Amino acid sequence: MKHGVSGLVTDRGLDMARYARLVEDLGFESLFMGEHTVIPVQIKTSHPFGGGLPDGYERMPSPWICLAIAAAVTKRIRLGTDVALIPEREPIGLAKDIATLDFYSGGRLLIGVGAGWLREESEVMRVNFRRRWDITRDYIQAMKELWTRDQAAYHGEFISFPPVLCYPKPMQKPHPPIHIGAGGMGHNNERALRNTVAFADGWMPVAVSPQQMKTHLAKLEQLCSEAGRDFSKIEITVVIDSKPALEGTGAKELIRRFEDCGVHRIIWATLEPLAAEPYTDCLRRIADSVLK
Repeated sequence: MKHGVSGLVTDRGLDMARYARLVEDLGFESLFMGEHTVIPVQIKTSHPFGGGLPDGYERMPSPWICLAIAAAVTKRIRLGTDVALIPEREPIGLAKDIATLDFYSGGRLLIGVGAGWLREESEVMRVNFRRRWDITRDYIQAMKELWTRDQAAYHGEFISFPPVLCYPKPMQKPHPPIHIGAGGMGHNNERALRNTVAFADGWMPVAVSPQQMKTHLAKLEQLCSEAGRDFSKIEITVVIDSKPALEGTGAKELIRRFEDCGVHRIIWATLEPLAAEPYTDCLRRIADSVLK
């Protein structure tokens, strides 16, 4: 089992370089960053976990800049997003940023992609919320062309461009792995599973129990068979609350159950904004609980 961490980084919290070095020094496999470009002052949408927006969401920095900092001060850990909000970005420039980061990090990038759950944010960013996953799929297909072809052209519904030159290409071939960062949290996972089969390399749901995961992966395997895809080539990551590891009760059993049902990576996440202390102690406690 691979173990990653994801914390709510803000401009008032833990220094990014120090955070990344600590994650690597403790032996974690990966470090993940979320994304919210803006948070509208007036929102009605509830958080997927229920209730209002957690503190710190309005102060989240760009994940791409933070991961570039992390890449510069580490050598081994995989660097990922959980998730990048693809329809809120201009896809040609985003493809360039992703390829550049993967190239200069030595091929360590993993892209968890999402379409956004906060309707008000999507509207500010001029995203048609109802069609956000259609936009995401179109943008990703366009980015794959830019990453894999010397002269790339694309003509889709939401993005179109003539033959262009776009370098550097990603270090990973054909491109950094793309995980569908949707599903879980008690929601219907059908769309997430179908998108995984259609255009992704992995699935990254949130707050799914081992029993639920077993059911979902059986469905994913069925969809792969119908589409002629090799289910064994799809990497499965689950994002879960780090409390079991912090409490020191049940973490090993939880890991075993996820491993038994076919999960390859657990991302231990915290929703509270990271502060220099006590988060460093918190991270060490997670490492002691799940890595030893």
